[in-house]
Amino acid sequence: MKTAYMALIALALTAAPALAISQRIEDELDQLDPEEKLEQRCDVEALGRIDDARKDMSPDKVIAYTFAPTTVTGTTMEAPGAAVRSGGRWYKLSYRCVAARDEIAIKSFSFKLGDEIPRDSWDRLYLYP
Repeated sequence: MKTAYMALIALALTAAPALAISQRIEDELDQLDPEEKLEQRCDVEALGRIDDARKDMSPDKVIAYTFAPTTVTGTTMEAPGAAVRSGGRWYKLSYRCVAARDEIAIKSFSFKLGDEIPRDSWDRLYLYP
């Protein structure tokens, strides 16, 4: 399990929209339970989509449940209370991610980037630099 998280961290740092996942990463994701697999894959997709859409940002971390729990229905995940880190700052984020049945390929993805989260709120929200 630890190997899967390490691989996802490395993957997240180089994420891009329509991300082609290596067989090794896919095998490691397959070791996770389906909901965790979907969340990790959608978080990586969020990093890539934000990086592509916002040239002024370099996102490196997404937390799907910072302000509100995620909801999962089949292979659709809604993260209305997410947060994304870029340049040492955190921002509010919400996204909707629809994966294929294998939970690897992303069929559709939409997101809304919100305001910067004030530094004095980070401890309460378990955010870090």
